[in-house]
Amino acid sequence: MFPSRKFRTGQKTDGGAHTKGTSKFGQKHARHNDLPWNIRKFLKNQLREFRFDDLSDIHPWSRSAWSHTDLKRLRQGMVAAQFWSAYVPCSSQHLDSVQLALEQIDLIRRLVNKHADSMVLVTTAEGIERAHKEARLASLIGVEGGHAVGASLAVLRMLYELGARYLTLTHTCNTPWADCSTADEPGQVPQIGGLSNFGKSVVLEMNRLGMMVDLSHVSVPTMLAAMTTSRAPVIFSHSSAHALCNSSRNVPDHALRLLAQTGGIVMVSFYPHFISCGEKSTLEDVAAHINHVRKIAGVDHVGIGAGYDGINLTPTGLEDVSKYPELFAELLAHGWSEKDIQKLAGLNLIRVFKAVEQVNYSLVVEKKGEGDHFSSHSTSRIT
Repeated sequence: MFPSRKFRTGQKTDGGAHTKGTSKFGQKHARHNDLPWNIRKFLKNQLREFRFDDLSDIHPWSRSAWSHTDLKRLRQGMVAAQFWSAYVPCSSQHLDSVQLALEQIDLIRRLVNKHADSMVLVTTAEGIERAHKEARLASLIGVEGGHAVGASLAVLRMLYELGARYLTLTHTCNTPWADCSTADEPGQVPQIGGLSNFGKSVVLEMNRLGMMVDLSHVSVPTMLAAMTTSRAPVIFSHSSAHALCNSSRNVPDHALRLLAQTGGIVMVSFYPHFISCGEKSTLEDVAAHINHVRKIAGVDHVGIGAGYDGINLTPTGLEDVSKYPELFAELLAHGWSEKDIQKLAGLNLIRVFKAVEQVNYSLVVEKKGEGDHFSSHSTSRIT
């Protein structure tokens, strides 16, 4: 599908040089990245002074533990596609969450337009492939936090129209229709016990739209309910293996097995608290989580989530987005094939994206209507 680039043990990238016919952004695809929220924090969403080409010597980016991304390092890391997170904080729930989501989507679109020579907004799996041929960074939008829809399927539909191609059902707070991962922690009482009827309507409407269901941040009962409700494969955009670190943010083995049965993907987070359950972790620790997901779910169901710019601690050896090739070299040195590395690096996610699009197409063919079929529990009633 894409030109191959081999990574051998100890091989370093060359800062962006590429052979004829190969994208300068390489062939690694669609991680979760929180840069847009940092732009909001540092620049109040103003892009005039934002020098995205290279932030390594620019204040406050160069001194911030939260900053890991710029175009130079994306090229060095051979990142071909990126899901930019339209993150909405839980403090906005029931207040201005919809407005904040719109502002962050607007920011992402303006960022891409400002760097149109290097980036392009993408809303389809085919668009990722086209961007690769054009040697531009495929830029996709994911909305992080179900409270961003304001308990309205109409808002969900409009977020899709603006380019959002996944929705994380919760963040670190319950919504009125879904429990988040903290509901699984000791002493916590689940609000719903998974998904309410309206929550299931959200999942089904996402299926109808062709929008990926993201289960990072949700409780285990919510994971299971979403996977059994959804007609399309789901994703975990930035989660790791619970068997190796018993954080409530990670995915237990029985959920990994169901994920494999339903065709989804876990994109492994790099945050040390989800990798080693502490403040320090290493590239090798991340590789262990990848290998565990592969062991339980299979090589077709694992990807890279990372979470750069949304974490203030990184594993040794994976300090920023330029370091992805080192991770692939580590896996190659321990028995992974080039074909399997390509699946991990992005082909698995593209497969899921295409499957979600196919479900959308099949539902259109079945004439399910303009959202009415899945909207019986929509804006005025939450159960």
